Amino acid sequence: MIPFGSTIGIIGGGQLGRMMACAASTLGYKVHIFTPEKDSPASQVAFATTVASYDDKKALAAFAAKVDVITFEFENIPHESLELLESKKPVAPSAAVLKVCRNRVREKSFVRDLGIGTAAFARVTSVGELEKAVKQLGLPGILKTAELGYDGKGQVTLKEGSDINAAWESLKTKEAILEAFVDFRMEISVIVARGADGESRAYVPVQNIHKHHILDITIAPAPIDAALAEQAEAIAIKIAKALDLHGLLAVEMFVTKDNKLLVNELAPRPHNSGHWTMDACVTSQFEQAIRAVCGLPLGNPVRVCDAEMKNIIGDEVSDVQKYLKNPNAKLHLYGKKEARPGRKMGHVTVLKQSS
Repeated sequence: MIPFGSTIGIIGGGQLGRMMACAASTLGYKVHIFTPEKDSPASQVAFATTVASYDDKKALAAFAAKVDVITFEFENIPHESLELLESKKPVAPSAAVLKVCRNRVREKSFVRDLGIGTAAFARVTSVGELEKAVKQLGLPGILKTAELGYDGKGQVTLKEGSDINAAWESLKTKEAILEAFVDFRMEISVIVARGADGESRAYVPVQNIHKHHILDITIAPAPIDAALAEQAEAIAIKIAKALDLHGLLAVEMFVTKDNKLLVNELAPRPHNSGHWTMDACVTSQFEQAIRAVCGLPLGNPVRVCDAEMKNIIGDEVSDVQKYLKNPNAKLHLYGKKEARPGRKMGHVTVLKQSS
């Protein structure tokens, strides 16, 4: 256990780091943020901040010397940087977990090898390999960079007649993945925490509705039957155990038209689809992450009411006062000064009567 009053180092200065820092403070921990961004959302509520590049070895070593345990709020951290930190202080989730989850090819291969369903896929490292993959998987399909893509960035949809060469060149990458198109009924996610003692606790599956490849609305719980919800939670727990996870894991899944579950992506940290837990669960995903990272007993993830979370994107932030007219709405703004198209400025959760 990391003693109360210790300092937690968080790699990344975004809104997830911000909400983790707030949760940590309620448990008596200090938070030190490492980010290349000045005046980041997380640094606004943190005890200390190091502003440096994620591959600055000198700055990373100095940061590690000032903290007692290290975690992260997003996956796009150089593997070598996390290994360096891991050689100096405990890191949770581990560099080994991040190595799997930050690369879509490794991620889907890992899940498939567990006997868990995914969309059909093929690794692609050249336009020639892409042509072979298209013949193998057929079209439509989605070509994605193996690393660094998020919120629809780093991907292109291929259809019959698409220019395969142009699609490959547009990604500007050395490694990609072609995924077969899934005609799904719904997108859901399950967030699971796993402690240092191996105990796992999952949040109820939620439905995720996207707009322009960015999460727009999360509905908790997902409108699926109890058996499918139980299966989704079991899948998330199985993956967390196989990864030997010590922390939090979000597992995104497709529900197909014939009611099968296919894992789409893994995220070993708090997730946008879990923001509703801040207001509608006994223990939020952010507190649960801190508990897991620090070796504390995991909290109760049960929801105390149903909820619907709405992301506030770009210029939508200029009209957020309307949400405050609803006494059951909980508004969370991230302290970002500039509203840009596609940028997550905050979220609002509307609490509802449990079904």
